[in-house]
Amino acid sequence: MHRTAPQARTATDRVRRLLPGGLSTAVARHAGTWRERARRAAAALARPGTWKRGPVLTALAVLLGLLLLLHAHVPNRIGNAGSLVETFLPWFGAFVPLLLAGALWRRSPSAVAALLLPAVVWLNLFGGLLTDKSHPGADLTLVEHNVGAGNHDPAATARDLAASGADVLALVEVTEQALGTYEKELASAYPYHAVEGTVGVWSRLPLSDTRPVDAGMDYGPLAATKSAADKLPYNRALRTTVTTARGPLAVYVAHLGSARVNPRAGFWTAQRDRGAQALAEAVAAERNPHVVLLGDLNGSTDDRAFSGLTSQLRSAQTVAGKGFGFTWPAAFPVLRIDQILVRGVQPRSAWVLPRTGSDHRPVAAGVSW
Repeated sequence: MHRTAPQARTATDRVRRLLPGGLSTAVARHAGTWRERARRAAAALARPGTWKRGPVLTALAVLLGLLLLLHAHVPNRIGNAGSLVETFLPWFGAFVPLLLAGALWRRSPSAVAALLLPAVVWLNLFGGLLTDKSHPGADLTLVEHNVGAGNHDPAATARDLAASGADVLALVEVTEQALGTYEKELASAYPYHAVEGTVGVWSRLPLSDTRPVDAGMDYGPLAATKSAADKLPYNRALRTTVTTARGPLAVYVAHLGSARVNPRAGFWTAQRDRGAQALAEAVAAERNPHVVLLGDLNGSTDDRAFSGLTSQLRSAQTVAGKGFGFTWPAAFPVLRIDQILVRGVQPRSAWVLPRTGSDHRPVAAGVSW
């Protein structure tokens, strides 16, 4: 089939457009289009009132940035507000895309520019948690789990924990009724164990020098009259030594007092904070250079209440994990209140284990000397 003259000319024109000269013309046309768009955008920004759009959004963006930047200066005098802000500090980053959507909808360049402050500050605080920092080669695997006083199937929880392959298990909130079940189910995999009150350690390696640690629990006006033996059933912290091939490892297991948000008292953390201080003092007095603390601390390590601990110990999740490692509530975790903190050993990896019958999720870490 032969092309007609008009068809031939059309095909020739297409070929010419693909030749270098044609390409240059097309590029120039597109460049001109982009230049025109840039001029129109610059003119729009220069119009009177453009930068005044969305003043509320701009103010909220600046306040958000200042809150993230100066969170340590939020006072605790009123309702423990500083600790409450720091507990939920990572979640304040969720306001950045929300405010950005509002700024784009309002076509507010001032709000978009103001959002750079909270975005940069949040990334500086938490951006490092978004990368995977784990490495192989751990000498010891540690697991901590609040097994839950209301756990209806402690036997299944024990089997799940044993299947994790951990060398040392730290369990908190172990009730008197469930203790026998954990001892029975974990006996074959963990020949050594020690329990003080409602916290315990199960280990593949020998344990020694186990003793209770004052967790700052409030016994009220009768505290002065209670002996150590009287306090033991209510104790929620212990210290033991794990004998490893690399030497002795001091292991602390703790379950600190609860934190509650109360309309009258605000963020109530009195018992927890006393426990954190007591643990910090115990760790400071510890002579063994190799220390791990495993427990439900009922708070985030971003909270200033734990500065006595975090100044001495490092979070395994922060050093060798990926993400925030939230553990509570188990169905949809929004906070990491279960912690593995270390001193004198190097975290190689850290992760959160699948949900069990508890309202917390277990946490794990691999450490090396």
